[in-house]
Amino acid sequence: MPSKRNIADVEYMKDRFARAKSVVLADYKGLTVAQISELRTKVKATGAEMKVTKNSLIKIALKESKFPSGELETMTGPTAIMFGLTDEISPIKAMADFARSVELPKFKAGFLGMEFINADKVSQLANLPGKDVLISQVVSGLKSPLFGMVNVLQGNLRKLVYVLKAIEKNKN
Repeated sequence: MPSKRNIADVEYMKDRFARAKSVVLADYKGLTVAQISELRTKVKATGAEMKVTKNSLIKIALKESKFPSGELETMTGPTAIMFGLTDEISPIKAMADFARSVELPKFKAGFLGMEFINADKVSQLANLPGKDVLISQVVSGLKSPLFGMVNVLQGNLRKLVYVLKAIEKNKN
């Protein structure tokens, strides 16, 4: 018979899976309690939550939440689960930045929406530029063809002005 704590943990995770925009599973083995607390603080600042729990409870919560859990059947070792509730990428970037300085935790897998992503894809997401940088790149990309068109249209006017100035110089 499952304990009340395990049942509560599964219910907590099911709720977070339903609300999360991204989920990351990471191996935290080797981190001290102070480092885990620091990681939780950094992750929480991005609008995410982190929990350390048993793999079996994670698998149960995934199955009950209709997430594809087949890829995680062989998952072993201690697992920290991070739920990105407000932004998909910022919590992953915060965890990756922490991992660069301490070399832990190591990504195991994750979910972006309902789609399973492996550890390599989680790392790729962590290396993406920030949301503001991506928005500015899109705006810049949309803006540059307009500037090019303006230059092309002004080219004929400039040539006309140069011709008129040359004619004026010749008459003087």
